Amino acid sequence: MDSMKNLQQLFQMGQQMQSRMNDLQKRLASETVTSRSGGGMVEVTVDGTGEVKRVKLDPSVVDPGDVEMLEDLVLAAVTEAQRRAKEKLEEEMREATGGLPMPGLSQLLGG
Repeated sequence: MDSMKNLQQLFQMGQQMQSRMNDLQKRLASETVTSRSGGGMVEVTVDGTGEVKRVKLDPSVVDPGDVEMLEDLVLAAVTEAQRRAKEKLEEEMREATGGLPMPGLSQLLGG
């Protein structure tokens, strides 16, 4: 009888955690992280899951003779914004799960 009660409690805890994870994913999708490179000439905004939402370029950085520099600046800003979003997601997941290891979490985080 105790094992059945324990199994039921475990199932309820799993449902609660799933609900918290779903809420967390919705909330993170609506949050944004912005990163800049080139002294602020390139600005990239991603949502809490790391999806790029906006790229803003200062007109002075658009030099047809040096497209490679612009590409590097955009890449740097995107990479940093996604890294920061991933850190935020990992922190939120740790809080949501009470520090419990979550199978498949690395796939969710893109790792």
